[in-house]
Amino acid sequence: MLTFQATQSTPAALASYAELFRACFSHATHLTPEYLHWLYAQNPAGTVIGMDAMEGDRLAAHYVCVPADVWLFGEKRRALLSLNTATHPDFQGKGLFTALAKKTYESGADQGFTAVFGVANGNSTPGFIRKLGFQLVTPLDARVGLGRPVDVDWARVRTEAEFRRAWTQEDLAWRVASPANRLLVSARPGQSSALFARTDRKAIDVWGETELSLEGDTSRTRSPSPLRLFLGRYPAGTARYVRSVSIPSFLRPSPLNLIYRDLRSEGAQVGADRVCFNFFDFDAY
Repeated sequence: MLTFQATQSTPAALASYAELFRACFSHATHLTPEYLHWLYAQNPAGTVIGMDAMEGDRLAAHYVCVPADVWLFGEKRRALLSLNTATHPDFQGKGLFTALAKKTYESGADQGFTAVFGVANGNSTPGFIRKLGFQLVTPLDARVGLGRPVDVDWARVRTEAEFRRAWTQEDLAWRVASPANRLLVSARPGQSSALFARTDRKAIDVWGETELSLEGDTSRTRSPSPLRLFLGRYPAGTARYVRSVSIPSFLRPSPLNLIYRDLRSEGAQVGADRVCFNFFDFDAY
């Protein structure tokens, strides 16, 4: 008989999650116990909220959301980033993901979280919408360019965005230090900072920008590539896309869709052209 329990972050639990991920996703080699400890237990915004399905001592399925502070309709709120999910092949087709997700959101709401957001691919988006009540906010833009591919007016972003991450210096220092793909930082004193990460294309780095002025990563052993991928969205009229071109849909492996669900009774929705979102706001790289 299957039972449900809250996700844990003990060494034994993290090892079992890593083993489940290996059984489900042979290509996801970054999902190691070390990476999961960083993601699940070291996040300054809080430890993960999630649920596990168990058959006796055997892990059948697993789902977690990562705590994240956001600016939502002008107010700073506690939210959850929908992230890791896996069902062992022996237990697929039993609706376990939907059951775990609903229990996770109930637990999150009880703990004061007001919304869940995530990025879903073309295959998973319909399930989030039909079975879990998510809003499809907008597909993310994907562009390739040189230098700074997007010129952002951060003063307007703060005014126009209905949804954006509320990063702090401590939060971003944690995000930069990902053991799976450490980010590079390029800061302009008193101004915004650019963040870079390796992609699966050797000559291309993914690029994003934060309004915070961060300290540069003086320990880095490489410089960011001048050819850069932008993956995200900015509110209409707050950014100029310069020195970059949109990647045609047929060249993208799958559309990446920003999805959102309000955990309060209001059921508010986010405007498609009122979003500020970058690659480092989720787990793209």
